[in-house]
Amino acid sequence: MLKHTLVALAMALGLAGCATSEWETAYTQVDPAQAASWRLAMVDVAAPETLTTSDTDGYVPNFDIVWHGEPAGDRRAQAAAIVTEGIERGARSALHGRKSVRISATITQFHAITPTVRKMDGVGVHNIQYTIQVFDAHSGAALTEPQNIKAEFPALTGKTGDEADARGLTQRVQIVNHIAAVTQNWLGKGPDPRTDDSRMGR
Repeated sequence: MLKHTLVALAMALGLAGCATSEWETAYTQVDPAQAASWRLAMVDVAAPETLTTSDTDGYVPNFDIVWHGEPAGDRRAQAAAIVTEGIERGARSALHGRKSVRISATITQFHAITPTVRKMDGVGVHNIQYTIQVFDAHSGAALTEPQNIKAEFPALTGKTGDEADARGLTQRVQIVNHIAAVTQNWLGKGPDPRTDDSRMGR
C-alpha cells in the first residue's frame, strides 16, 4: 500500500512539475464594417502531413495532433473535420452580407486531452491553434491577412467530464462549440470568449 501511495504521489508531482499548461483564447477581430458585407460560401481546413500525430496515451504526449475523442482513424482528417465544423457554424451565424467569401484555415496544433488526463479531476487543456484567412470566393483575392488563432480552453475531466458526456457534451462537441464561438466573435458578432490562464495538464 505504501509503495502504491508513493508511486501515485510521484506521478502527481511529475504532472505538477512538468505539465502545467499556459493557455489562451486569443485573436484580433477583423474589421466589423468589412465583415458585415460578407456571406460564407465555403470553408477549407488543412491539416498538413508535417504535423506529427500519435495515439499514445499519457500525461503530455509530445505530438502536434493528439486526439482520442473518436475511434482510431486518420487523426489529421478528424481534426480538420472538427475545425471545419466549428468555423462553418460560427461564420454562418455571423455573416449575412452579399459578398461570397471563402475562409481558409491551416491547423498548427490540435492537442486535446488523453484518456489518462480525462480520468483526473480539474486538470487538462485543449490546445487548438490554426492560421486563418478570408478570400473572395469568386476572384480568390485575399480579403484579410493570415492570422494565428489560439482557441485553447480547459477540458472537462473526471466527474465533471462524465456528467458532460452523459448530456451529450462530448470532447468533440466542446471543441466544435468553442471554435464556433471564437469564429463568430472573430468576425465581430456574439460574446467575446478571449481569456487566458494556466492549468495543470494538457
